[in-house]
Amino acid sequence: MSDRSPALHSTSAPLAARMRPRSLDEVVGQGHLLRPGSPLRTLASPDAAEQAGVSVILWGPPGTGKTTLAQALATTSGRRFVQLSAIQAGVKDVRKAMDDALTQRDLYGMNTLLFLDEIHRFTKAQQDALLPGVEQGWVTLVAATTENPSFSVISPLLSRSLLLTLQPLDDADLGELLRRALTDPRGVPGELALDEEAQRAIIQFASGDARRALTTLEASAASAHDEGATTITAEHVAAASDQALLRYNRDGDEHYDVISAFIKSIRGSDPDAALHYLARMIVAGEDPRFIARRLIISASEDIGMADPSALGVAVSAAQAVQLIGMPEGRIPLSEATVYLATAPKSNAAYLAIDEAIADVKAGRAGRVPNHLRDAHYAGAKRLGHGAGYRYPHDDELGVLTQHYLPDTLRGTEYYQPKQLGFEREVHPRLAKLRRITRGEDREKPLS
Repeated sequence: MSDRSPALHSTSAPLAARMRPRSLDEVVGQGHLLRPGSPLRTLASPDAAEQAGVSVILWGPPGTGKTTLAQALATTSGRRFVQLSAIQAGVKDVRKAMDDALTQRDLYGMNTLLFLDEIHRFTKAQQDALLPGVEQGWVTLVAATTENPSFSVISPLLSRSLLLTLQPLDDADLGELLRRALTDPRGVPGELALDEEAQRAIIQFASGDARRALTTLEASAASAHDEGATTITAEHVAAASDQALLRYNRDGDEHYDVISAFIKSIRGSDPDAALHYLARMIVAGEDPRFIARRLIISASEDIGMADPSALGVAVSAAQAVQLIGMPEGRIPLSEATVYLATAPKSNAAYLAIDEAIADVKAGRAGRVPNHLRDAHYAGAKRLGHGAGYRYPHDDELGVLTQHYLPDTLRGTEYYQPKQLGFEREVHPRLAKLRRITRGEDREKPLS
C-alpha cells in the first residue's frame, strides 16, 4: 500500500512513469470524460476535497490512463492519495486503509482518495470490506478495471459508484504523447528527433496504449543513442519491438470479445476471420482447452445435424490438444476451426432442445404413458406399467405405430430439420417416421 501525494518521478524511472500527467489538464485523450462540468472535473475541484465525493469505477483497456486519472484527481483536488493493488492487498489491507482514512479525516481534516487497481481481482469478501468506507464517506474510491464491471464488481459497490468507460487513445493522442516525451524535461534525455515513419510504427504498435507507446519510444531512443544517431528511425523502432504483441487480456473484457468474434466467424462460415481470432488467442497464451471446448459447443449449436461429423472433429481436436499440448496443439485446433467454419450450418437441434426445455419449465410435461413406464420392479405390472408396449425391433421396418409423448403433448414437433447439408436427407426420413409412429403411413419402406 502506498500513501503519498503524486510527485515528479526521478529520471531513473521508466519514461511512462516520468511522463505521467500531474493534473487533469495534462491528460491526453479521454476528452469525453474531461469536458468542463464533467463528474471528473467536479471531483478534481479543490472545493470538492472538503467532501469525500462520489466513488468512481474506471473501466478500460490497459494503457488508457486509469492510474493517471486517479493520481491527477488527487493532485488537483489536494486529497491524500492511497493506492492498493488487488493482486497484493487482502481484506486486512483494505480495512487498515479505511481506518487510516477515517483517522486522517477526523484528526487532520484531510480527505483520502483510495485508488484500487484491478478491482476485478478482488473477491466478494474483499469488495465487501470497501463498502463501509464508501457508504460513510471515509474515502473517495477510484477503482480501475480492465473487465466489464457488471461481471466482476459486486452490485452494492456498483450502485454506489459512477462508472466511467475509458477508450483506447487514437493516433492523434498518441502522436501528442510522443511529441511531449521528446520535448519535456521529464522525457527522453538528449536531443533526438523522431521521423514520420518511426512515429507511425510506434503508434501502430501501441494500438491505443499510451504506456506501450512511451515504452517503445524509450527503447527506440536507447537504440538510436547507442548508434550515435540524432533521429529515431523505423529501424530503431523495429529493433526495440521485434515482436508485435497483440492486445488480449486473458482475464479481461477483451477475452470475451475475441472468443465471441471467433465463434461468430465460424457461425458465419468465414474460416479466414476464424483463424485470425484463433491466432490472437494462441499468441496471447489462451488456454487451448478453453478454445477446444468452445469448438465443441459450436459444432453442436451451429452445425448440429447439418454435418453430424463436425462434433466428432471438435471432440477429436480437444483430445489431441490434451495429448500433445502446445505449440503443436495449434494444428488440430486450426483443422477443427476450418472444418467447422466451412461446414453446412443448422441450429435445428439446438432450437429443439431449448423449446422442449421451455415446455417442461412451463409445466407442459404430462405423465409418462403407461406403456413406456418401467415394468421391471416388483408390483409394476400390477400398476399397468409396460402394458401394451410394442418392441420396434419386432417390426420389419424397425419402426411402428406407437405414441411416445405424454398425452398432453401429442403431435408436438420440436425438431425441425433444415434443407441444409445432411439435414436434407433427415427431413424426408423424419417426415416418414412421424407418419408411421402416428399411424398415418405404412406403405413405403424407409430408405
